[in-house]
Amino acid sequence: MENSGEELFNFAVDREDVKWLLEQLPPEAGIQLGKVEYELQILKIISVGWLISYHLEHYPVSHRILETYWEAIHAFAHSVSASVGMLTDRPVDYFQVIRERLDQYLKAMDKKPKAMEPASVIGPEFARLCGSENEIHTIACGTRMFVTTSIRVREFFDSLHMSRQ
Repeated sequence: MENSGEELFNFAVDREDVKWLLEQLPPEAGIQLGKVEYELQILKIISVGWLISYHLEHYPVSHRILETYWEAIHAFAHSVSASVGMLTDRPVDYFQVIRERLDQYLKAMDKKPKAMEPASVIGPEFARLCGSENEIHTIACGTRMFVTTSIRVREFFDSLHMSRQ
């Protein structure tokens, strides 16, 4: 439990599932792979943070785990910002991008209060953010990332006997 925030951070920035999802996209669909890759990583990061809050809503340790997680994400984002800034000679605030995406996903969910599952809103919003609003493979890619991340985070908390029932 002590290292939960760090373990969840490591999962959030791990790129193996991002790579796997990109490999599943059909080349003939004309999908902007760079944009999808970029948005997949952001979706995974914000999904993990949101799911920590969701699963630990009634646990007093949630604040500490969330704080550790978001501090690690902030440091990671700072590193990404510095690297991109050096390559492009333009300042980039990757943490601000993450915040903006979280707001965009939350607004999309607010617009669909009758949605049975968050994934049914997340997938289409992901595709819209990728510039492929009606492209079924992109929608499925975002949906799959959110659902898989949800399952993995739930399993993590189940293994600690700390999950929303």
